[in-house]
Amino acid sequence: MSSTDELQTYNVSPKWQERFAFFDQHGGPKSPDFKLAFKQLPARKRLLINLNLIAFFFGPIYFFVLGLWKKNLAIIAIIVAISVALTVVFALLGYEEAPKAFNSGMNVVFALMYGLSANYAYYLKQVKGSQGWNPFEGLRMI
Repeated sequence: MSSTDELQTYNVSPKWQERFAFFDQHGGPKSPDFKLAFKQLPARKRLLINLNLIAFFFGPIYFFVLGLWKKNLAIIAIIVAISVALTVVFALLGYEEAPKAFNSGMNVVFALMYGLSANYAYYLKQVKGSQGWNPFEGLRMI
């Protein structure tokens, strides 16, 4: 049975099947084979593989829907820790609150944490059976 046949046994949409097939064929985002194959994809396919727009806009809810609750709680803890640390830093600098532009930028960063980690995290859960706490498992950071 080929890897495509195995992927079709999961009850997932064609988009997820395409993502899963790419990860099966080229490995995770840290692997050199993934980087080479990813660069050869057209821009639209790169977005499909790398970024999940639903997770970008509705991250915490979507992760719970996908069953990625451990990774979701870890990301929420990271967001809370960063927010508390930044509040303390701005308070020490004499600001009552952070500038609105800074807050907006941080919200985009937090949304990207969800959007960029969702596809591979769901692949690990569905195909590999891995449900660890590390939301960035197998992802390259830079």
